[in-house]
Amino acid sequence: MTEKSMNKKDIIIPIVYYLCLYGVWAAYTLLLKPLICDALGEETFTSSFLRSGVLKNLVWTLPAAFLIVKYKEHCLVSLNDMFTKIAPGWKGYLVIFPCFLMFVIVSAWRTHGGLAIAETFTIDDVITVLFVGITEELVFRGWLLNYSVREDSSKKEQYIAVAVNAVMFLCIHFPIWISKGQFISSFASLGFVSIIVLSVIFSIAFIRTKNIVLPIALHMFWDLLVFMLI
Repeated sequence: MTEKSMNKKDIIIPIVYYLCLYGVWAAYTLLLKPLICDALGEETFTSSFLRSGVLKNLVWTLPAAFLIVKYKEHCLVSLNDMFTKIAPGWKGYLVIFPCFLMFVIVSAWRTHGGLAIAETFTIDDVITVLFVGITEELVFRGWLLNYSVREDSSKKEQYIAVAVNAVMFLCIHFPIWISKGQFISSFASLGFVSIIVLSVIFSIAFIRTKNIVLPIALHMFWDLLVFMLI
C-alpha cells in the first residue's frame, strides 16, 4: 500500500455520491419528467434545452466539478488539467472515431438495408448529443474514475476501477430504460453490452490521455451516429 492508497473513508465518498445521483435521477426520470412533459406539451427547442441542458447540468455537472476540485488531492487529474492538457500518444486514440463510424454504418445497413437519416431524429436528439457527452463523461470519467485511479496504480487496480465504472455507468441507464419500457429488451437483445464496451473505451481513453475532452468527443460522436442512423 502506498501513501496515496485509499482508505475505507475515501471509498465511501464516491459510493455515497453515486447513490445520491442515482436516486435523484431515477426520481426525476420516472416521476418528475412525465409531469414536466405533460405540462410543457409538444417538444420544442426550449423544453429540450431546459431538460437536457439546464437540469442535467445542475444535477450532474456542477456537483461533479465541485467534487473534483474538493478532492483534487485524491484525483489522477485536476479539473483544469483534464481540459487543457493531454498526455503524449493521444493521437492514437483518434482511430476510435472511424471505428465507431464503420460499426454504426454496418449496423444500420444490416437493420435497414441502406443508409438514411432516421425519421425520428429531432432537435431534442441534437441537444441530447451536445449535453449528454459532457454531463456523463464529467461524472463517470472526470470524477468517479478520476478519483479511483492513481499515478502509481497497478494494471490490476486500473482494470478493477474501469470495470466498476462500467457497471455503474450501465446501472445509471436503468431508469430511462424502465420509463421507455425497454429494460427487459435491452438485456434480451444484449444491447446492454454496448454500454459496457463504450464505458471501457471512454475510461481507457481518459486514463491514458489524462484528458476529458477526448472521451466527451467520442461520446458525442457515438450518440450522434446512433440517433441519426440506427
